[in-house]
Amino acid sequence: MEIFKIILLSLGSITTLFILTKIIGNREMAQLTMFDYINSITIGSIAAEMATSLEDNFLEPLIAMIVYAIIICIISYLTGKSLKLRRFITGKSIVLYENGEIYRDNFKKSKLDITEFLTECRANGYFNLADLQSVILEPNGKLSFLPQSSKRPLNATDMNIQVPSEKPVVNVVLDGVVLQNNLKSTGNNEIWLNNEIKNQGIKDIKEIFLATCDVDNNLSIYVKVPKYNKNSIFI
Repeated sequence: MEIFKIILLSLGSITTLFILTKIIGNREMAQLTMFDYINSITIGSIAAEMATSLEDNFLEPLIAMIVYAIIICIISYLTGKSLKLRRFITGKSIVLYENGEIYRDNFKKSKLDITEFLTECRANGYFNLADLQSVILEPNGKLSFLPQSSKRPLNATDMNIQVPSEKPVVNVVLDGVVLQNNLKSTGNNEIWLNNEIKNQGIKDIKEIFLATCDVDNNLSIYVKVPKYNKNSIFI
């Protein structure tokens, strides 16, 4: 009887875990933030405890799993509404290296060792830091690399072409909120931003999901699309 009960509890645990994962969303399957990672492990541990509950206390881990899922959904909703809360919960990108300079304080802040940093660079094909323009630590713990313009595949050096230095695009609007410091770093102000938005046919800045500004002062706008795209070409 105990074996039969374990089978039933295991099936119930897997079913519950599947349903909760669907409710929480695909973010759990993507590159996880530290908060997501901890919660995923916790829910998985509770599911395992539920599967091996031979006594009549299987409802306790089930309730705990549901509570965790509800909290995750609430936090996900709130971080989608508040940029400050999102940065507090998920963190923000940290520039570790740029224009030949290694930012030691940012290494300390990110708890990253220089040896680990160089290992990641080599693992991504960059054995010489001089080949890189920027290296950024993302909130999910991954490193993003921007190579020098002359050091890319079929690079300009091979073709004897002078290429101007390239910089990452700057996010100036996020979820309808103007990022004042970012906008200022591009050398522009809100008057310029509002004019560019109007020129692209956007009536209200709240309609903008993301707006970026590149090194040539070109503003790219991505509006909020109020519909769900059910088509998938990746099946």
